[in-house]
Amino acid sequence: MRLTLPAALLFIALTGAFVRADYPVPCEQFDVSKVVRGRGEVEIACAAIEKRFSTAARKHFFGMRMPAAFAVEIPIGGDATTFEASCGVDKFGEKGKVVVKVIGDGRELWSSGVTAWGDTNEVPVKVDVRGVKALTLSADPVEGSGEGVGVVWGEARLDYADGKVLPSDVRRQSRQLGILTPAVRLKPRVNGPQVYGVRPGRPILYRVPVTGEKPLKVSLTGLTGLPELENLVFDAKTQILSGSIKKPGDYPLTIVAENARGKDEKTLVIKVGETISLTPAMGWSSWNAFGGKVSDEKVRAAADALVSSGLADHGYSYINIDDFWQNIPERAKEDPSLDGPLRDAEGRIAANSRFPDMKALVDYIHAKGLKAGIYSSPGPFTCGRAAGSWQHEEFDAKTFADWGFDYLKHDWCYYDDVAFGKGVHRAMYPYLVMGAALRHQKRDIVLSLCQYGMENVSAWGRYVGAQSWRTTGDVFDTWSSVSAAIEKQKKLFMYTGPGAWNDPDMLCVGAVCWNDFKPTRLAPNEQYTHISMWALVAAPLLIGCDLTRLDDFTLSLLTNDEVIEIDQDTLGKGAGCIAEGDDWEIWARPLADGSIAAGLYNKSSREQTIAFDMEKAGLLCKWRVRDVWRQEDVGVFAGVYEASVPGHATHLVRLSPCWCGELRDDVVDIRDAAWRLIREKDLR
Repeated sequence: MRLTLPAALLFIALTGAFVRADYPVPCEQFDVSKVVRGRGEVEIACAAIEKRFSTAARKHFFGMRMPAAFAVEIPIGGDATTFEASCGVDKFGEKGKVVVKVIGDGRELWSSGVTAWGDTNEVPVKVDVRGVKALTLSADPVEGSGEGVGVVWGEARLDYADGKVLPSDVRRQSRQLGILTPAVRLKPRVNGPQVYGVRPGRPILYRVPVTGEKPLKVSLTGLTGLPELENLVFDAKTQILSGSIKKPGDYPLTIVAENARGKDEKTLVIKVGETISLTPAMGWSSWNAFGGKVSDEKVRAAADALVSSGLADHGYSYINIDDFWQNIPERAKEDPSLDGPLRDAEGRIAANSRFPDMKALVDYIHAKGLKAGIYSSPGPFTCGRAAGSWQHEEFDAKTFADWGFDYLKHDWCYYDDVAFGKGVHRAMYPYLVMGAALRHQKRDIVLSLCQYGMENVSAWGRYVGAQSWRTTGDVFDTWSSVSAAIEKQKKLFMYTGPGAWNDPDMLCVGAVCWNDFKPTRLAPNEQYTHISMWALVAAPLLIGCDLTRLDDFTLSLLTNDEVIEIDQDTLGKGAGCIAEGDDWEIWARPLADGSIAAGLYNKSSREQTIAFDMEKAGLLCKWRVRDVWRQEDVGVFAGVYEASVPGHATHLVRLSPCWCGELRDDVVDIRDAAWRLIREKDLR
């Protein structure tokens, strides 16, 4: 279920400018509305796991499907260099034979010859389209083939020369935002959430995140005087708080950071009880960075980079290993490092040769004050066909705990092969089993469900012992994928809270392995929407890129402490969509200090002014508005606040009540309007 995507955008973020380097345009940006002949339409798969096209040879998550006979004309602007795809007959269409062609400005550029249903080899397409303004893709059945034969253009893409993009690309339609986050200030700033959840007697590991000019002196007050805290130790040199607390309760500690520029203080409350993950997880996961090539060395490098880049100083703490850490004998011919037994003689799940000592790796991560995550499946196999945890849940949970892991991503893959029952009970059962197994261990392990939002997992995820759950299919670095994931969050805001988080998948910013370690295909504006909306809905912030290849723009996106504060707000109430038009939306959430976070989300590719009717939303009198990305106050507003928002961007603001500012008496929660929108749509 994984695939390699094309190379992507490179830009110079310090100036807000961007430079193209053979940027392949994904099919989602093709204008396929002009049908030249035939009945039906072109279908496009670009969003996520929910839609894919198949031939006898393979599945395609990205690409186009069209009927035969059919032809569609696509404007490409004359600046493209090559068109590439992998063609085959739709596996789920009628049996038959077809001929597919690529025509440029009326001239035939390429023809497939006859290709048939059931062929196990697809036809590769690579066509020189320099100077071509309109590209026509056609599919015609061979004589004797009936109607219903379909053609798949897998991974259809255009490559453009430096500085050139498709006519429909948002970069042509609207200005792009550069770096907005101010430079990290020299004066100390204590970052991170204000709460830390742990179960009684379980290990505590917390690296105090602090920014400011070095050297910094960091201290904790409140550790002495209470016998309950006698097992807590703070190492000022490493900034690591460790130990355990046996007695349930709330234990406030004061963090003090000092340097030559000044001083900052923050209260951290350790809440000892049955709820953990009191704010969404922040950290890094290996899949988008390395896919099936993850290794001990790369994970250690990621841990090093999380600290050296300064990300850990902004609160990122998890280093999570995704699939392919285990043996996969059936892949051993192509990759000998995966050769070996699925489990040892005692039934313990076996790591592959890339991970010679999992306990030592976790100890390395912990020594930096970071937490470690691991991956498995409730089925007999993981997505990559390694051993899953089916019928080994207790054993695997103990193994993960013995190794020292703090987080488990449990991926649905191949559980369909052994699942029983129907509906929500079928979906819940395997996670209930693993949730109980983790609960039996002597350390806290966050359980992250990955079953793509089936059976409204948000409504029951917490009841199987999970702390977060995927609400979407796999999200890729395309606008349709990110925007589709945002759309899926509209009816889910009521399920979030401390220890319970909707997870619309990992962050697709920075250099990713799909693009041969070139930066994300998302335009700068789209990346601002990506991070802003994840923060608004209180999603886990799990970085997916290679941390050793961070550029200034990506670092600025990930280290804006005011954006992170919204995501990590202790109230834990994710945003709902409280107002919308044809091509814009306003999302908002209440924050613990009485302020409100709001995102003015431009769904259009062109810049437009979005007006937030504060009075209609229930905000009375005057409110101070702060531009969160720029970290500067915009002014004091009453009634309406409006801003010009570039195409595909989100203007993220924080509204704080002035002396008279308050919510209208009939408004309990700023998200009340989101309920009304949902009800109105359901009644249509």
